[in-house]
Amino acid sequence: MKIEQLVIEGFGPFRDTQKVDFDRYAADGIFLISGRTGTGKSSILDAICFALYGTTPRSADGEKRYRSDYAKDGEPSRVTLDFIVGDEAWRIVRTPAYERPKMRGTGYVTEPASVELFRRDGSEWIGVATKEKEVGSRVIDIVGMNGEQFQQVILLAQGRFAKFLLAKNDDRQKLLRSLFGTVRFEQYEKALEDQRKDAEAGIRDQKIGLTAILDEALRGVEEVRAAASSLDGEDDSSLASVVAADDIAGRIAQAETAQAIALEHLAVATARATEAERVRAEAQKARDEKTALAEKQRRHVAAVAALADLDEKRAEVDAARAELDAARRAETVRTAIAGVTRAENDKNGADAEAERARSEWARARGEAGDPGLPADDADPSVLDAFADDLKRRIGAWEPLRQRESELDRDAQRIEQKRERLITLGEALASLAAREAALPGLIEATRKQRDDAAARAARAEQVDEHIRTLEAQFTAVHEATERASTAAKAEIALAAAKAARDAAEHALTELHRRRLAGYSSELAQQLEAGQPCAVCGSTDHPAPAEPGDDPVTPEAIDEADAARETAVAAHDRAGEARREAELALRDAEARAGGRTATEVDGDLLNARQTKADAEAALRDQGLFDAQIAKLEAERDETSVKHREQASARAQVEADIASAEKSLAEAKADVDEARGPYASVAERIGVAARLASRATARSNAQTEQGRAGSALAAAREALAEALEQARFDSVDAARAAQRDADARASLERVVTDADTRRATAQATLDELSEERIPNEPVELEAVEAALAAAHGIHIAAIEARGEADRLAKSLAGSLKRAHDAHESIREQAEKVAVITRLADTVAGREPNTRRMNLETFVLAAELEQIVDAANVRLSEMSDNRYTLQHSDSLNRRGAASGLGIDVFDAFSGRARAPHTLSGGETFLASLALALGLAEVVTNRAGGIRLDTLFIDEGFGSLDAETLETAMRTLDDLRQGGRTVGLISHVDAMKEQIPAQLRVRRAAGGWSIVEQ
Repeated sequence: MKIEQLVIEGFGPFRDTQKVDFDRYAADGIFLISGRTGTGKSSILDAICFALYGTTPRSADGEKRYRSDYAKDGEPSRVTLDFIVGDEAWRIVRTPAYERPKMRGTGYVTEPASVELFRRDGSEWIGVATKEKEVGSRVIDIVGMNGEQFQQVILLAQGRFAKFLLAKNDDRQKLLRSLFGTVRFEQYEKALEDQRKDAEAGIRDQKIGLTAILDEALRGVEEVRAAASSLDGEDDSSLASVVAADDIAGRIAQAETAQAIALEHLAVATARATEAERVRAEAQKARDEKTALAEKQRRHVAAVAALADLDEKRAEVDAARAELDAARRAETVRTAIAGVTRAENDKNGADAEAERARSEWARARGEAGDPGLPADDADPSVLDAFADDLKRRIGAWEPLRQRESELDRDAQRIEQKRERLITLGEALASLAAREAALPGLIEATRKQRDDAAARAARAEQVDEHIRTLEAQFTAVHEATERASTAAKAEIALAAAKAARDAAEHALTELHRRRLAGYSSELAQQLEAGQPCAVCGSTDHPAPAEPGDDPVTPEAIDEADAARETAVAAHDRAGEARREAELALRDAEARAGGRTATEVDGDLLNARQTKADAEAALRDQGLFDAQIAKLEAERDETSVKHREQASARAQVEADIASAEKSLAEAKADVDEARGPYASVAERIGVAARLASRATARSNAQTEQGRAGSALAAAREALAEALEQARFDSVDAARAAQRDADARASLERVVTDADTRRATAQATLDELSEERIPNEPVELEAVEAALAAAHGIHIAAIEARGEADRLAKSLAGSLKRAHDAHESIREQAEKVAVITRLADTVAGREPNTRRMNLETFVLAAELEQIVDAANVRLSEMSDNRYTLQHSDSLNRRGAASGLGIDVFDAFSGRARAPHTLSGGETFLASLALALGLAEVVTNRAGGIRLDTLFIDEGFGSLDAETLETAMRTLDDLRQGGRTVGLISHVDAMKEQIPAQLRVRRAAGGWSIVEQ
């Protein structure tokens, strides 16, 4: 991964847009990010991490404030990062959420966070994703690592640099887990533990099930004994003795004995049920025969009675049959009678309408006074032809009627255009006068503008002079403050030196006393008959006695820790003094040896000059605006002059055309009026004549049609009366019945015919049967059938109960045997799963107390330590070597991820926290680089073309710093670019390529590249 460019806007300490081009440092390979404390050097790394992952190293555990406190309302907060991975270039633009003023009204609204990912295609950036979740996933895929890995591999951030070296086992495990993604091994462990618990719970459930099965079997034993007693009338003593058994084997044997007895009981019950079925079938047959004979006897009596009743009512039925026949014939004549009535009514109406139409046509002829009109009794075809001719003439007059109504309107419009022509002439004269005056006004305003521009040109020159004076004024006051700070730093350094000397003296004294007491310590370890570790003798005649105040190793460690603390404090005090002196010299140089009074007087004069230039600049803007306005007016006036002249010519042409058109229209209208006052009046008279002629023709035609229809209806009625066998219309009307009456008559006739046919069919059917005269008795056969049915039901129930008991016992026995065998097999599997789960979880028999995930991470840690030692040996002159430790921790805690530091000078391993500040920096740097190497190899060999280090160079002495710089210089091989953050002067001298962060006068930071 190679970082090309970073653009920061309104982020952290940066208010204005700051652009960092990392490609400019590619040739040097290593560059320094310098600046005074608090200016925002580390914020550059924060911006890189924020762009990629939406978080920063320093906000991971605290408040996430990304927007610059110096950003003004309405100004954006945005970070843009361009980077290359492989052959593809990417750009990511991310903005944090921040408050902005509302677009309308007062108050503020939250601008939501946003992110956009682009891929470079040629010279264009193509959008790839805009959603936070999608961009986050794509960045991890592209870069090959998550945010935690990025901060440990590429961006070695301040405050996290030595975290991995000094972390406890649990903290180191969390970090390694995030870097190597080994959480799945913890999931394997949990899955095995869940399997163990599930398997043990399964055995418990199976044992409970087996107990329930045996209890069910015992209940079956009692039921079998009761059933056997009820069937045979006596108890089974052998079964009773088996019931006393309590063990599982005895309970199973008891169930097997009960099953045999139940099978015998089932055989007896089955035989009894078969005999009961035979007896019931015979009783059923006897009852069915008697019932059938009784039913035939009942039907014969009913048929004879029905025929007798019908014979008595024969006359009534015949009368109803005759009435129904007459009504059906009369119904065929009903339509013909109604047809004649309708035809007569139509004929009368047509005669009246024909007379009315003739009278109106005669009146219309008289009003028209034209002797050439058709006569009152003219043929319909003549009237129709006359009406069609009038309609054609009306069609020709209709457009002229409309044109007649528009003549006055057209005359008024011509008059309006003449008035418009006068107005246009007046406007043209005014435009010509203004167009002639504008050039002089423009030239005069330009002269005023040029005078103001000459005075405003001094503004930029004065601004630069004011900025220089303001910087001097600030530096004068700052020099005074810096002098006080430098004096205090000198005093603090002297105190820190005294504390350091005291701590070193105390440690030296403890070492001296410890060496003096080594003989007594060795004497305490001597054993009779065992060789001495110093001289090898087995005789120990005069072992040294312990002193009154022995020095313990713990006391040495505490004194050494106190010395390291004092040394670190002295280093910090020295660094603070150097910074104070540099700041003082810097302020004095910027003050230029001038006093505050001198600078203040020059500032007053310069600001007055600036005020005059600014006023001239405002006047220049006003004159420019006035010139632009006058020039625009000049152009607009010229255009309007041409437009108005063209409009006047067009109006003159329109007037001539309209007058000609109006004269032609008047001539056409006069011709169309004829002898009438208007065209509309002539059209109205003609339309009324045409309407009356058409009405007269239609009435005559309808009168003839109605006469023909009446004659046809009368002929149809006579034919219908003859076919229905009626002498007159009155006779047919008398025979008519409504629908309900006809339906009632049909029911009477149909019911009588149906009853007679049914009764006769029954007598014919039973004519061959021998039917007794006395009623058939059924009570005896019904009682016999009921008794046989009850015996049969009881026998079936007894057989079913015996079958259920036998099957239930058989099922219980099979389930008990299967459950017992399943429990044995499951117990063997549980033993295997339990041992594996305990081993993977770090429990017995795992003597190292190391779970599976820790075991995997320990292997990774070994490789990290090996890679780190390659650089640490060189940087420490082969004194220090990191060692991976998997020794057991105290109180049975988990082990496997420990790191010790072997000191070749003492020949002993020591804890990392006992190293000095500079030693901790070197060891942390080596470990971080080793971690980066292993992580990138695990991520598919990701190439790291850009690397940042932000930590602790100020804790190194000159020689150690030189060693560290050689190691960092080696990182440049292969085209890699390394960025270092520090304010150490020696590094500024050694590294020519620098990116400086400085504080502006307003408090925000500025990047100078």
